[in-house]
This record gives sequence, C-alpha cells and structure tokens, in this order.
Amino acid sequence: MTGEVLKRLIASRQGDAEGGPPEDGEEMISLAWGFLRGQREQSPMFEVRCRNGKREAFRYSWLEHAVFDPSEGIILQFGRKTVRITGRNLNAEIRPNLRLFDSILRHRVPWIREAGAPEALAAPKQAVVIEQVRLE
Repeated sequence: MTGEVLKRLIASRQGDAEGGPPEDGEEMISLAWGFLRGQREQSPMFEVRCRNGKREAFRYSWLEHAVFDPSEGIILQFGRKTVRITGRNLNAEIRPNLRLFDSILRHRVPWIREAGAPEALAAPKQAVVIEQVRLE
C-alpha cells in the first residue's frame, strides 16, 4: 500500500468526511467495501459511494436478482434499478470464506465504494478494487 492509501484507510477506520466511522458491528474490510461481522447481522440498505461524491442506497429487501460473471463483474437488480459493479478481484477471498459477492447475497455489505484512478493503481494486486459502478 502506498502511504496515501494507508493514511486514507486509517482515517476511514477512525471516521472522516468520506463516510464517517464504522457503525456498530461494522468492520472495515478495505477501501472498496464494508462488512457486518456479527454472525446474525444484516444491513437493511446497500449503499453505493461514487467517486464523484454521489451516494445512493437501496433496500436489500428489493434485491431480486444477483449475478457474478468474471468477465462482466457483479450485477444487482433492485426493482427497476440495476447496479453494475466492475473492477478487479471482485470474487477474491480476502479472508477465509469471505468474498464480496457472497457477502452481498447474505445482506452483510452495508456499502461499496468506487476507487479513484490513483487508488486503483496503488492497490495491491490481490486487493478488491471497484473501478466503476453504473446505476441504470
């Protein structure tokens, strides 16, 4: 990790303007996504944090269809809205039995975050990097 990326990770764990402190039970997994660590915890909402500052959230109860395709990324259908997530290592196991797509299916991901170009380039090869989120 570069010094700047590491500083931002530490700041986000402590709480700052880019999303505030983790909520009760939330554990910071990476700059790309958050995870609720309690075995029975589930998030009521799935928030998308875009690099331009836009934030949009969807009720998990509206999640009708979810697809992980290595060539296309993750596609989530919330009613009439589609969330398309592209990036690197989207199905990587970041800890034993912990993957982004599986965690979304279990409603344990309260937010995801698009990376800026410098962050994407500075991220380790094995890191989950969300390069783009399209809301359709």
